[in-house]
Amino acid sequence: MSQDVPSPLLRRLEQAARSAGRKAYAPYSKFRVGAAVLTGSGRIFSGCNVENASYGLCNCAERSAIFAAVTAGERRITAVAVHTPTAAPTMPCGACRQVIHEFGPKALIVALGNGRARVETRLDALLPHAFGPKDLK
Repeated sequence: MSQDVPSPLLRRLEQAARSAGRKAYAPYSKFRVGAAVLTGSGRIFSGCNVENASYGLCNCAERSAIFAAVTAGERRITAVAVHTPTAAPTMPCGACRQVIHEFGPKALIVALGNGRARVETRLDALLPHAFGPKDLK
């Protein structure tokens, strides 16, 4: 799967996700997540989770990274790296999967934990039969 993304670029994406997690605002959960997205133009955008005392107003790292990319004019995502402060990698939540689908229905997803373990998959494997723009026609 990662053969679609050259190794040096994939390492940069993963490092951007790890680095973004250090900037997370997670005073309630203490679960600092970082994410980075690789866009169709080859640019990398990162984001972290941002919590709020009104829990429903929190934003996940993946969506923060995607929204930064969209704000910069990007519309296609080819890969997403997510780093969580856990021994085993953690996949994006359902809401993030849906937002990733909007811009990268077949995006490579790389989940990283604090150890050497990593999981690589494709978004369409995580979110089969997804609802998307085609369903609104």
